[in-house]
Amino acid sequence: MKYRIRHVTGYRYTAPVNHAIQLLRLTPRNEAHQRVLRWHIAAPAALHGSMDAYGNVSHVLTLDRQHDSIELAASGVVHIAPLHDGQLGRDGSLPVQVYRLHTPLTQPSPAVMAFCHQALPKGLHSPADALQLAAAICGAVRYEPGVTDVTTVAERVLELGHGVCQDHAHLFLACARGLQRAARYVSGYLHTQIEHAASHAWVDVWFDELGWVSVDVTNQQFASDAHCRLAVARDYDSASPVRGVRRGGGAESMTVDVQVQPQDQQ
Repeated sequence: MKYRIRHVTGYRYTAPVNHAIQLLRLTPRNEAHQRVLRWHIAAPAALHGSMDAYGNVSHVLTLDRQHDSIELAASGVVHIAPLHDGQLGRDGSLPVQVYRLHTPLTQPSPAVMAFCHQALPKGLHSPADALQLAAAICGAVRYEPGVTDVTTVAERVLELGHGVCQDHAHLFLACARGLQRAARYVSGYLHTQIEHAASHAWVDVWFDELGWVSVDVTNQQFASDAHCRLAVARDYDSASPVRGVRRGGGAESMTVDVQVQPQDQQ
């Protein structure tokens, strides 16, 4: 399936910003089942591209002039082939063991592990177990925007009982890594009729006999050709589409508009 994707991020500031640096992960990954046919990022200054340690395409934007707003518009066409039960195979520029390491957002606290053992009393040994864990997470954490933010840790997500796809992914990662299973965070896009879900997050889980298996925790299903992969990493902090620092600017407001539409195959 081919998709036309447009992702516009806007920042507005209540006072002038004197200096800003933005790290952009706004270019989809080229993988065995996913090919970027055309892609462009419009930004207010030159972008300097590189490949990060996780194999993600990254760009750095530096603005040395005074400004009170920034707009970033990424757009293009991506071809995505279906996956069989989410199976990606064996890939990656880093050893699998890297994705067993805990992060501040994905700590397997006693409360998280008690939940995990209740959901998976026999452990996480197969893709079916991964879907079972996803169902348990969605049962414990109802989808509700506005309750959490990008700093909310897995234990707090479980305590609140509400969150979004990012929170579902972090709780899954905390459980998986607590069970010594390598798992990674995926940021990207989802073709869906639900407007808020176009910008999405899910996970990949490693099984020695299969390689990486991609699981959409929020939708309790394997990821396939409706999922466009932007970046993979250990958690949101290192896979987020846009991160930045600035000097000045006062209060900040951000808007995000993502559109994912099928393109005629002919």
